[in-house]
Amino acid sequence: MANLDSKTRDSHSGRVSNVVVFLHGYGADGADLLSLADHMAEHLPDTVFMAPDAPEQCTGNPMGFQWFPIPWIDGSSEEESRDGLLRAVDELNDYLDNILVDYNLEPDQLALVGFSQGTMMALHVAPRREDAIATLVGFSGRLLEPELLVDEKRVTFPVLLLHGDEDDVVPPQSLPEAAEALQSAGFEEVFAHIERGTAHGIAPDGLSVALAFLRDKLGYE
Repeated sequence: MANLDSKTRDSHSGRVSNVVVFLHGYGADGADLLSLADHMAEHLPDTVFMAPDAPEQCTGNPMGFQWFPIPWIDGSSEEESRDGLLRAVDELNDYLDNILVDYNLEPDQLALVGFSQGTMMALHVAPRREDAIATLVGFSGRLLEPELLVDEKRVTFPVLLLHGDEDDVVPPQSLPEAAEALQSAGFEEVFAHIERGTAHGIAPDGLSVALAFLRDKLGYE
């Protein structure tokens, strides 16, 4: 299994109590979301921030990366998309396992923050891991294969979903649909924030809500 290329922002304090892993969207790369650490590091002083590049070069944007193909964007088949997802799941699980070993951390000291396709990956992978992570924050994404979650879920953890109400890439309705599926699968802490007047992106109010949520779930408050 190949290791994902990754970028790191060291903790503000020099101590390491937890790790936040950013999972970027389709056609982007790790650096795209790692810039969020500039706004978070001072408020999460003992947190290391990491951002891997997805494992495949993006078909729709060769300058970026993809977690899996998207048929209606790149012309791939549903089978190719599913195969890509399964490969990415294995890659991401190995990456997260290695982080915990490298930093000598427990799973509940790890948080995932995703955007768009990165949120889809986070919501798919984290519930199926052996041990629960600290929390998951998902911007502008959706839950893949919600009908399988009840049977395949192994753990639960607090989830915050955020979505722009003017998103024309991933429909805003994806948020309540994901929240309902998560709650039906036994997730007791599912929170939502609608970014008013926001398209497919991360608004300042959403970033502030996400930061406060991470502070709480990572033990800073």
